[in-house]
Amino acid sequence: MSATTTNEADVIVIGGGIMGTTTAFFLRQRKRSVILLERGLTGQQASGVNFGGIRRQGRALPQLAMANRALRTWQRSTALLGEDIEFLASGHTRVCYHQKDVENFDQYAIDARAYGLDLNVLHGDAVFERFPFLGREVLAVSISPLDGHANPRLAAPAFGRAAARLGAQVIENTEIVRVEKEGERFRVESAGGEVYWAAQLVICAGAWASRLTEQFGEPVPLVASGPQMAVTEPVPYVFKSSMGVFTSIKEESIYFRQIPRGNIIVGGGPAGPADAVTCRASVLPRNTVGQVAQLRRLVPAMAPLHVIRVWSGVESYLPDGEPVIGPSSKVDGLYYAFGFCGSGFQIGPGVGETLAELVDTGRTDIPLDVFSVTRFAKQAAPRSTIATS
Repeated sequence: MSATTTNEADVIVIGGGIMGTTTAFFLRQRKRSVILLERGLTGQQASGVNFGGIRRQGRALPQLAMANRALRTWQRSTALLGEDIEFLASGHTRVCYHQKDVENFDQYAIDARAYGLDLNVLHGDAVFERFPFLGREVLAVSISPLDGHANPRLAAPAFGRAAARLGAQVIENTEIVRVEKEGERFRVESAGGEVYWAAQLVICAGAWASRLTEQFGEPVPLVASGPQMAVTEPVPYVFKSSMGVFTSIKEESIYFRQIPRGNIIVGGGPAGPADAVTCRASVLPRNTVGQVAQLRRLVPAMAPLHVIRVWSGVESYLPDGEPVIGPSSKVDGLYYAFGFCGSGFQIGPGVGETLAELVDTGRTDIPLDVFSVTRFAKQAAPRSTIATS
């Protein structure tokens, strides 16, 4: 993407997904020289094949500061990037079937208010007055009116192009195999033998991050999994809010959003297998059948719809469901952002802006301790890179 070529910069960012491209973009806004290295194409992996939800509600509370920051970027994305990534502030609605989850909705709404997230929880008849198309098993809904969705196929590449226009060097099809610190600089070597140098290094390599962090003595127990998606034929555009079922029962999980062209994009349910070695994730037909059944349960009127395409991607997961964000505990000038457990798309620009602030100034007002890599200090990275959940 970049018109100039150099092997040295202030900062090297490894990984061209939503975390890496936004980090590079915000670093360039701070006038830091940047080399972004991506093993394939920007946005080709998890950041380009996810559901596309811009969902703050339901996040762990410590994530909300960055999620709020991210939303401000999504809201002005067209002006920032000079192109449309199809962000729609359609609102996001969570639905539940079980009484314990109704109580969770009520408590979460109270707790989230302190973090700047205002939710509207409806129970009983009020649910069907607002959403008459919902199945009658629904007990409550939680509405986040400012959330929405965007096109994941467009977002990370657009941030990468915007970073390049600001002067970042974006180098694709470059797999990194060796990282180390020599003196005051990081040495980053590609599989093709190219060597890059920088005073600071940011690793945003998704399911492949542990291969790099373990070279600095900080292995993490990342596993790969493949959440699967589907899309229906186009129908009249009537579902303005993105919507999903909140449940602890994996088979009940379903979420959908409709785009103005009329197609309905669907996710949820058990994931399929994913392999970080081959960079492939598989769609299991039984999971698609389960998604369709749960979609009909949530919105009975969708029963006649046909699924026209399915896909998956390699996502990275950590045992506690929280990402790693922030500085290395062992090496000065080294920073991490990976392991977002299937929920990284919305928060990505907030993470990128926060990392750029941290790299540039050495500090941020957003607490990151809960996301520290040190919580895995006594755990070994798994041998297998294949997992299902």
